[in-house]
Amino acid sequence: MLLRHCLALALAVSLSATVAADEAKPAHTPSPKELLAKSQPQEWRTPDPQNLLVMQLPQGRVLIELAPDFAPLHVANIRTMAHEHYYDGLAIVRVHDNFVTQWGDPASDDNGDKSKLKSLGSAKDKLPPEYTRPYDAKLPFTALKDGDFYAPEVGFSEGFPVARDQANHQEWLTHCYGMVGVGRDIDPETGSGSELYAVIGQAPRALDRNIAVVGRVLQGVEYLSGLPRGTGPLGFYEQPDQRIAIGSVRLAADLPADQRPAIQVLRTDSATFAALVDAKRNRLDDFYRFPVHKVDLCSVSIPVRDAKTLH
Repeated sequence: MLLRHCLALALAVSLSATVAADEAKPAHTPSPKELLAKSQPQEWRTPDPQNLLVMQLPQGRVLIELAPDFAPLHVANIRTMAHEHYYDGLAIVRVHDNFVTQWGDPASDDNGDKSKLKSLGSAKDKLPPEYTRPYDAKLPFTALKDGDFYAPEVGFSEGFPVARDQANHQEWLTHCYGMVGVGRDIDPETGSGSELYAVIGQAPRALDRNIAVVGRVLQGVEYLSGLPRGTGPLGFYEQPDQRIAIGSVRLAADLPADQRPAIQVLRTDSATFAALVDAKRNRLDDFYRFPVHKVDLCSVSIPVRDAKTLH
C-alpha cells in the first residue's frame, strides 16, 4: 500500500512538473515571415545605387552591396572597373566546396598566359591593405549580446556583420556567408578588386583582418553557391570550358532608372531586426525541444525584399 501511494505521488509530481513546464513555455515563437509581415516601411532602406553591383551570369542576376565605410579605396577601385566594364567577359574561375566562389581574369591563373591579361584601365593594380578600419563610435552599430570567439565584440553596422576591438581601436567586416572579399597574392598590396570572391560555405572567420572585405551578396547567392565545384587545387577549374562567363557587371547608378533593382534591406538597427535575432536565439516552437538561447554572428541573416512586390 505504501509503495503504491509513493508511486502515485511521484506520478502526480511528474505530471505537475510537466504541466508547469508546458505552461511556462510560450505557445508560439514568431517565425521570420510573421515578424517581417509586421515590419514598418521606415525599417527598410534602399541601397545607394553607387554602392550596388549588378552582375549578370548565365544562371541569373547577382546583387552585391559595397561597403565604402570599411574599404573605401577598394570600393572606389571596384567602382572604376565597373564603370569601365572591366569585369565584362571575365569568368568564375574557382568554386571551392564549403569555402568560396571566385571570379576574375582567367589569364591571371598561374597557368594562364599573362600577355593576355585584360587591362585594368583607370583602376589601380595595387592598393594599401584595408583589412580593418579605425574604430569610430559614430558608425551605427547594433551589438550582438551573445559574444564571439574571434573578436571582443560583434554586431551589425550599415547592414553588414562587423567585429570590433575598441581597446585596439579597430573594427572590420567579417567573413560570414555571402560576404565578398578581394583576392590577393602574398603581398598585402596585390589585392585591387580585379579578383573577387564570395563566401559560400561555413564562415571562414580566420580570414578576418587578413583580406579586404568589400561587401555582401544581397540577392543571387544561389547562383554562386550552386555551381559545379572545381576539380583542381583550391577548387580552380582545370579546363577553360568549365568556367562560367560573366556577362556584365554594372553599378546600379550606371543603369537607366527603370532597369535598376528595386530592392530593400531591413535596417539592422530596427525593432523588427532585433525581434528576428531574438526569435532565432530563443527557438521555443514545437520543433525545438532544447533551445540554445544564443546565436552567433554568422547565423543571423539580414532580410532583403523586392520593393516591386509590395504594391
